[in-house]
Amino acid sequence: MAAPSGGWNSVGASLWAALLLGAVALSPAEAVSEPTTVAFDVQPSGVVHSFSHNVGPGDKYTCMFTYVFQGGTNEQWQMSLGSSEDHQHFTCTIWRPQGKSYLYFTQCKAEVRGAEIQYAMAYSKAAFERESDVPLKTEEFEVTKTAVAHRPGAVKAELSKLVIVAKSSRTEL
Repeated sequence: MAAPSGGWNSVGASLWAALLLGAVALSPAEAVSEPTTVAFDVQPSGVVHSFSHNVGPGDKYTCMFTYVFQGGTNEQWQMSLGSSEDHQHFTCTIWRPQGKSYLYFTQCKAEVRGAEIQYAMAYSKAAFERESDVPLKTEEFEVTKTAVAHRPGAVKAELSKLVIVAKSSRTEL
């Protein structure tokens, strides 16, 4: 598991993420709004591309995926966003539904707006059929308060899934 550097200790972050993700898994109707999933094409052109989507009342939260991929042809990916009933937390998952991407990336960054990242994880392979997610090593990506990005020179250029859980950066009165 990865959490933003500074602030959270690994035990507190692990516990919080486990509780939030457990609540979502056990009772999604009570814990989060129905997630919105949008498909988009990842284009392997060596050019910077981005895709973003909003969720929450008044589109309170934004998740933006910026990337440069090489090799092969377009792949269809998905971005799913959901928010908690009280709209204080939201999740953003970006992934290739077929499990493994055959493209390799030279740049990759997922950013959130309207919230601060509490938990994030990147995977070289997404769960598909009977297979499980395969996480990247934590030294291959960096998590800040608002973004998850590859670490140049440390990453093996494999990415198939990113998961972000974020908390509202402002409180409503």
